[in-house]
Amino acid sequence: MMALWIIIIILVAIASSIKVVNEYERGVKFTLGRYSGIMLPGLKFIIPIIQSWQRIDIRTNVVDVPKQDTMTKDNVSVVINAVLYYRVSDAKLSVLEVMDYRYAIGQLAQTTMRDVIGAVTLDELLAKREAISKKIKSILDKASDPFGLKVETVELKDIILPDTLVRVISKEAEAEREKRAVIIEAEGEFSAAENLVKAANSLSKVKGGLHIRTLQTMNNLGNEKSHTVIYAVPEEILKKFSGK
Repeated sequence: MMALWIIIIILVAIASSIKVVNEYERGVKFTLGRYSGIMLPGLKFIIPIIQSWQRIDIRTNVVDVPKQDTMTKDNVSVVINAVLYYRVSDAKLSVLEVMDYRYAIGQLAQTTMRDVIGAVTLDELLAKREAISKKIKSILDKASDPFGLKVETVELKDIILPDTLVRVISKEAEAEREKRAVIIEAEGEFSAAENLVKAANSLSKVKGGLHIRTLQTMNNLGNEKSHTVIYAVPEEILKKFSGK
């Protein structure tokens, strides 16, 4: 009977010592509380009581950085949130150097984002969104190296402006559109006037040209549905009145 119990205990110990590390994982092994190596993917053995291990996922993680109420360099309050993509590049450091690397990278992303946004104006934030994202990513990547983390991408997802500022920007855009419309209309009128001058000069050089153009205009008006009445007076009569 005693032998049976011994066999059962041995089998349970063997079963508990067998560990499987997946391809997308790494195991950080400890022997008597001291770091003793990295467990690569496959079937691994751990000595019960004497050894322990911690499983680390090395796939890309996604962190939705919470919305941050941030002040820009020109004292405009904006609300910004971002998406952070990172992965564990060194499983040993991610366990030995920081208690919770997920929480640490999230907090670091928030503070870095506030610092970078605070160093640019609102116009720069709206116009250079991609460049600012790359700057945040570069700072985060360098700051998270001691934790064994690799920051892959940072994307600014939303930039929310105060309602009063949105209305001001909308009015400015509308005024700019009206300005462009006036300029285009003025350019059109100027071009039309130039063409009229050229046409008048051309007609004046041809004998009877102005009379032909007058008759064409009268003919066009006659074809339209209009209540306008036109009286044509011969030039000879006008000359007689002028001479008298």
